[in-house]
Amino acid sequence: MHQHHASRSRSPCPSSSAAARPRTEDFPVDIVSDEEMALIDAALAAAAAGARPLLSAAARRAAVPLSRAACSATDGLAAGDIEDAPPRSRLARFRERRALAVTDITATEWCEKQMEFVLERGKPEKTAAMRVGSDRHAQLEQEVVERVDVAIRSAEELWAVKFMNFIVGTNQLLFEGITREIPVIGVVEGSWISGIIDEIQMATVGVSLQPMLVDTKTRSTRTVPSEAQKRNGRLQLMCYKYLWDNLIAEKFPADNFFSHFNLDPNYLLSDDVKGYISSLGFDAKTFEDVLKYFKVTCHTLPRSQEQLLLRYELQEDHSLLEEYRFTYDARWFRDQIQDVLSFWTGSHEPKLVAEEEMWKCRFCKFVSSCPMNASMPRC
Repeated sequence: MHQHHASRSRSPCPSSSAAARPRTEDFPVDIVSDEEMALIDAALAAAAAGARPLLSAAARRAAVPLSRAACSATDGLAAGDIEDAPPRSRLARFRERRALAVTDITATEWCEKQMEFVLERGKPEKTAAMRVGSDRHAQLEQEVVERVDVAIRSAEELWAVKFMNFIVGTNQLLFEGITREIPVIGVVEGSWISGIIDEIQMATVGVSLQPMLVDTKTRSTRTVPSEAQKRNGRLQLMCYKYLWDNLIAEKFPADNFFSHFNLDPNYLLSDDVKGYISSLGFDAKTFEDVLKYFKVTCHTLPRSQEQLLLRYELQEDHSLLEEYRFTYDARWFRDQIQDVLSFWTGSHEPKLVAEEEMWKCRFCKFVSSCPMNASMPRC
């Protein structure tokens, strides 16, 4: 059993009475049935309770073994057959029965060779600047949520907590106009990808309200980001938008989800998890009950804006260095994702950084082992 963090909204939520609910015309969604409306009422009641589950990074790391397959693809092969087996892709070797993280996508785009080193040798220790950035994100999160502990005992309960985080967090978005640390998951170009949206703001677009996805980056020096850094940030936010919009379009393949992650939809939730869910205004006995609430919540939400926002602030005093707004580009995003996934599926050998981006190597912990090192200029 693992202890996991959950959180409660710091700002008061309005009543879930009819007068307090968002007007239907503000949120362009399809008409829902009476049964779905009953589920929606329960979701809105959760917003009044002002609490939502939230997993810490440590909790996510502790739960990783729960979602891995018990057997590898080579199990059951005779000893003499192993040499004849085709090489396994990086997806199969390092992300079996798991989703690629959006950070996997951006790290691969940054440098494929560095990503290979990370997979083979493990992540290097965080730098001081990285720790400051992580602390800043935790500070921003704490402005809207208060952490509490919830004990979970299985992969099903881990996912149940993530789905509850999404449900109550998006209710906070509807009622308060802002939310942070919202998990999203879906299939992109045939691969499962998951991530946590840094921040979502509700803004008026024409006559309706639409969520705007925001990501805050911290910088140790008072300089604006390079094009390579902005490109990486664009990919990250476009990935979040794609996942969000697919969930809203009800394109969540539940059967594929259960089979890929080796999950039991009929899994009976523990008393601890059921009690926490009940405190939010929900009645869930099985993992599938939680997934039903999750899917109905997605049905009530609007698509995100086409415009996305990257905020760059100075670590020293949190002063704003730049707000970079850009428009979602479906074709560019598809091309980038396909290129990244070809690395994970083994379609090509890891690429080195382009010559004009060799400055990245100065910050790489694996540079002494990298073939790029041989071509770097010497002083």
